Amino acid sequence: MRRYGKNPDEDDIRVRPNRKGNRPRTNIRPKHEDASEGLVLTVDRGRLTCLIEDRTVIAMKARELGRKSAVVGDRVAVVGDLSGAKDTLARIVRVEPRSSTLRRTADDDDPFERVVVANADQLAIVTALADPEPRPRLIDRCLVAAYDAGLDPLLVLTKSDLASPDTLLESYGTIGVPYIVTNRDELADGTAADRVRERLRGHMTAFVGHSGVGKTTLVNALVPDRARATGHVNAVTGRGRHTTTSALALPLPDDSGWVIDTPGVRSFGLHHVDPARVILAFPDLVPGTADCPRACSHDEPDCALDQWVADGHADPARLYSLRRLLATRERREGD
Repeated sequence: MRRYGKNPDEDDIRVRPNRKGNRPRTNIRPKHEDASEGLVLTVDRGRLTCLIEDRTVIAMKARELGRKSAVVGDRVAVVGDLSGAKDTLARIVRVEPRSSTLRRTADDDDPFERVVVANADQLAIVTALADPEPRPRLIDRCLVAAYDAGLDPLLVLTKSDLASPDTLLESYGTIGVPYIVTNRDELADGTAADRVRERLRGHMTAFVGHSGVGKTTLVNALVPDRARATGHVNAVTGRGRHTTTSALALPLPDDSGWVIDTPGVRSFGLHHVDPARVILAFPDLVPGTADCPRACSHDEPDCALDQWVADGHADPARLYSLRRLLATRERREGD
């Protein structure tokens, strides 16, 4: 039993409200028509940095949003203290409909989707030609995710001073995937950034790539006044200090577009992608499916893709990659 002082007043005594007399709950939520529009630039432990007009504001998700989350690239409605002053905190009360959502899972058998970015319209897949060695299977996975999300892919090949890009370009350049080849000298003198920037003009571009390929170094060159830390990553094991730990949206000079730098990835799970859509990432193989039997799995004796590749229409490595991806989808369905 709680005890009070000699002269308790109404502030000391708290009476439990009568539940029968409580106001009834309502599903009606305020519309917040006076809310300001913001763009989510980064998310850090529940705090979201938003760009509102010409200033950055720190905000938290309002309780009324429930489990709906906001991610980098989201357009949001923000209320509260929008001054951007130190120690102020605004509230995100609405996440506007997205034009695109780039997702990935940790692995193909992981059902938990992670939204990488929202509202991007281009995906720059950054791959080193050496140190570390290129990973075509990861490129294929990123292409699948890009096509599934409705993003245009852009292949950015770095470190061409260490190895020739010809092998990769034979696989991807000939199937219509746009590409840019850069080297470290061009990165140092700014010409690489200038050429890449032209491809980004007018777009919101998400950058993805394996750790150590020079992705963040390239982003720093594209937006020099907002440089992010870079660190050493072992070229063989991939271990090291991965300095990009959260996605960050950065405006290009002259407001000509947006770059979203994302953390380096070791894998790009596709659990969320319908297996029937995987083939869309292989436009060099799509025509060969015309002679496939109905409901062909593309990995059976009567599959027409074997003959399509044998006739020289596509690289055998591409068919191998397609079948590997589809096999992981089938294992998932059978679990």
